[in-house]
Amino acid sequence: MADVNHTAFRPGTFLLVGIPGLEKFHLWISLPFFSMYIFALLGNLVLLFTIVREQSLHEPMYLFLSALTVADLLLSTTTVPRMLAIFWFRVGDISLGACIAQAFLIHFIFVAESAILVAMAFDRYVAICNPLRYVTLLTHSVIWRIELAAVVRSFCLVLPGFHLLLRLSYCRNRIIPHSYCENMGIARLACTSIKVNIVYGLTAALLSAGIDVVLIAVSYGLILRTVFQLPSAGARHKAMSTCGSHLCIIFLFYAPAFFSFFTHRFGGHSIPRHVHILLACLYVVVPPMLNPIIYGVNSKQIRETVMSMLSWMGSQRN
Repeated sequence: MADVNHTAFRPGTFLLVGIPGLEKFHLWISLPFFSMYIFALLGNLVLLFTIVREQSLHEPMYLFLSALTVADLLLSTTTVPRMLAIFWFRVGDISLGACIAQAFLIHFIFVAESAILVAMAFDRYVAICNPLRYVTLLTHSVIWRIELAAVVRSFCLVLPGFHLLLRLSYCRNRIIPHSYCENMGIARLACTSIKVNIVYGLTAALLSAGIDVVLIAVSYGLILRTVFQLPSAGARHKAMSTCGSHLCIIFLFYAPAFFSFFTHRFGGHSIPRHVHILLACLYVVVPPMLNPIIYGVNSKQIRETVMSMLSWMGSQRN
């Protein structure tokens, strides 16, 4: 009879606890997270505005960068405000629907952003290894199709996992030891077996991020081979500078994401829970904060455009 009651139960709300074990430090932890979120918002909005406004930046690399910027804004805004509400006001209650919606958006954005990074790697491959075909291969219509394909692929891969999540039956425990809702965090509250969820999650990860990492590695392997064959030291330095900023962003994106993904499924008790949750929280705010800084520093066109905009605003005030 108890099993029947468990099977029929549907929680009205879940309770997010923040970072378990560090509750008394939540206020202090919130300060750097709030600062990083504000920097992420301002940096990405300025970068996006600059690319949209400046006609000379309507090139494939910057159009893909604008898509990455939108994804970063969505990722941080989907998670950080609620996280801060937990840290500041201890408002951790979230409805089942809102929790699943937040988890869906996080996974959807991750898979879409992974595809954008592949597109950016392909863009650099064509620009460096086959520059004569750059304009004909990466037209605006092709770029829009690539970005649309990234969104469609993400939706098709992520949606079945959340259909499986909705079919689960939940126990009376409604506490999620996390600062935001995550697929496996919700699934682990179920009374029924979640083996199908785990298998599908691994399969979707291999079909998206796993393949994407291989494609990026192949692209940059071919790029490096071409770069080292360039006769001019200046050309090699310019190419390596551009690729270096991309590789920094790729590392910042995949390293914490894979750590969180595999820890949630296989980490067990080998890694303290508060370390895992803290790193997962940093993942949704650090890359969105650093991406516009990395690109702003390494792109002369963006730096000059931003400086001219600031000079124009200053002259208007005077």
